[in-house]
Amino acid sequence: MDLGIDGNAALVTASSSGLGKAAATALAREGANVVVNGRDEDRLAAAKADIEKVATGEVLALQGDITEADDVERLVETTVDEFGGLDHLVTSAGGPPSGPFLETDDEDWYDAYDLLVMSVVRLAREAEPHLREGDGGSIVTITSLSVKEAVDSLVLSNSVRMGVIGLEKTISREFAPDVRANAVLPGSHETSRISELVDQAVDRGEYDSYEAGLEDWVDNPLGRIGDPMELGNTVAFLCSPAAGFVNGESVVVDGGAAGSNL
Repeated sequence: MDLGIDGNAALVTASSSGLGKAAATALAREGANVVVNGRDEDRLAAAKADIEKVATGEVLALQGDITEADDVERLVETTVDEFGGLDHLVTSAGGPPSGPFLETDDEDWYDAYDLLVMSVVRLAREAEPHLREGDGGSIVTITSLSVKEAVDSLVLSNSVRMGVIGLEKTISREFAPDVRANAVLPGSHETSRISELVDQAVDRGEYDSYEAGLEDWVDNPLGRIGDPMELGNTVAFLCSPAAGFVNGESVVVDGGAAGSNL
């Protein structure tokens, strides 16, 4: 299926690994010109090389910290300068530290808010005039299944990510009809982070093999962990004209793990 985004310009933050990288890969494979972003220069260069193997559009790597306002401004401006505009903004960020409520201090809360919410605030604010200029701009925020169902020992993610959903819903109305805004709520996917955790558990002797360790991450009726590209493909679809009437939604991509009705 041709998603109709060939030649579009996209900025995907925190895309040097994990689900952000999968989203950037899916967009680049569909012909979009994509800016990938991360803080680690070596990891970012490796991600760019991986994405270019399947890309039919251009791929540009830009180092930057999305918690820094100046870096956010530079990411958007460089995307526009290099590709002549900005059609799609995909926001991703690493997860905040785990831990129970009583072991989480004020600094942890402020850091999580800056990483998860203020990064999206600043990105959306900088991108908005450029997204309006095209034939139909889009914003997709990658959040977490934790906004639907609280996860034990993830008080920061459970609480703070809800702010991203409220923001996404608000701008889906304020930026319309020129720009659509949606969110994706991923469950367990076989990202490099999960692979590292499983490998460490195998090294500690908790599992006999990687496959056995990965099995413990399976929490859904499909009986398997998600492939990051399944999330990436969903993001690319939401950016495309094929999803032109999807706006203000939170799309769960979890293999049916969530038990909530809504």
